[in-house]
Amino acid sequence: MKENQQLIVFMHLSQLFNLFSGFLGFIIPLVIWQSKKKDTYDLDVHGKAIINFQISLFILTICCFPLVLFLGIGLIGLCILLLVSLAFPVLNAVRASAGSLPNYPILYEFVD
Repeated sequence: MKENQQLIVFMHLSQLFNLFSGFLGFIIPLVIWQSKKKDTYDLDVHGKAIINFQISLFILTICCFPLVLFLGIGLIGLCILLLVSLAFPVLNAVRASAGSLPNYPILYEFVD
């Protein structure tokens, strides 16, 4: 069980790779989740939450770009999204290490 818990924590923290490499923070949790979701229920729950969160962040980021170009106010939204994309993976990694379920703000459950 401890090995699975460490893998779940790594899945949450691997989202931070988005800051350096674009989609790597989406791909790493996706690959881990797809390969291990049948083995552990907790990993499946955390994986779904991470993927839904990443898809929601992507959609919100795309929505902010026209606001930046045409109105100049989307920059505030992008800054807020940056803070959210830093804070929630770390907070949920701490929650996962304690054995708690994830708590991400999401627009819609794309993966159920």
